Amino acid sequence: MSVGSASLGHAVGQDGELNAWALRSDARRQALGLLALLSPGLLLVFAVIIVPIGWLFWLSLFDESGQLSLANYARFFEQASYIKTFATTFKVAFVVTGACVLFGYPLAYMLSQLPRRTASICLIFVILPFWTSVLVRTYAWLVILQRKGLINNWLIDLGVIAQPLPLANNFAGVVIGMTHIMLPFLVLPLYASMKTIDVDCLRAGMNLGASPAATFRQIFFPLSLPGLASGVVIVFVLCLGFFVTPALMGGGKVIMWAMRMEQATSLYSNWGAGAALGVVLLPSRWRCSACSSGCSARAPPAFGASDERGKQPAYNALATPLALSARRARHAVFDRALGDYRHHVLLRLDAAAVPARAMVDPLV
Repeated sequence: MSVGSASLGHAVGQDGELNAWALRSDARRQALGLLALLSPGLLLVFAVIIVPIGWLFWLSLFDESGQLSLANYARFFEQASYIKTFATTFKVAFVVTGACVLFGYPLAYMLSQLPRRTASICLIFVILPFWTSVLVRTYAWLVILQRKGLINNWLIDLGVIAQPLPLANNFAGVVIGMTHIMLPFLVLPLYASMKTIDVDCLRAGMNLGASPAATFRQIFFPLSLPGLASGVVIVFVLCLGFFVTPALMGGGKVIMWAMRMEQATSLYSNWGAGAALGVVLLPSRWRCSACSSGCSARAPPAFGASDERGKQPAYNALATPLALSARRARHAVFDRALGDYRHHVLLRLDAAAVPARAMVDPLV
């Protein structure tokens, strides 16, 4: 009996080892299959992103004579003009991003409240500037904002001003032109985020006695933060590397980082200095992307969204009291309606002299 039990246990152990080996083989084959599927994308990322960035960093280590040196980076601390240009670049990026948020958020909110057909028609006008070149739009703003342009002529004819306003070839002209170009990049992701917000949550908040302003502030705005963060990062990162509009609208008075890179490569033929300028700007862009990911992760998800475990810990920790109350109120309304329906069915069954309890439970 003991020998038979031992042989049976030995056979079971061998079967377990064979099953474990088969499972490991299947896992290896699945991993190799996934790697084969990912390899074209990984090769593309390596060829398009990793190799150019590495080449840029390597090129920045050579001075004008072709020797390995850190002179291109030391120049940033030795010459005040580089620090001024760096500060001007971020100043323009911050101002343009703020202007886009100021004008873009109300526009996206209005589009999200319109019927679907009307919103689609209005979105055409938001996307319409993409059909025109940035250079053409910049020259159009020069015609509008110059000293004898349309705006100054209209204001003088109306008697509002006596002398033309300096709207072009300065910081204000750069901000106006870049805001017009960057505005769709904020409106589109923000509109997509707003359309995913459940309208029943807003109605539940109002049913709890909240004013429209409080409902917007405590429910709608927090739920729109992921789209706002994405749009802000897109606009800010694009502004850091903008060239055409500052070069034309600034009139040589507003020098940005991309213009410095163009001067170093085309005017002085110093590719090492131009590459160093690009390398210095890379950490700022990566930091902006990291901030956007952090804001999206900390923003409250849509009502009813769950994590991988089917729970809502992040939402319950971050949602405002009114938002939580709105969610509870919506569930309470549903439960009350279900209870009223159950009571109505019971009354009708009692009136018909039918054993109510035995029939209602399976039906309801």
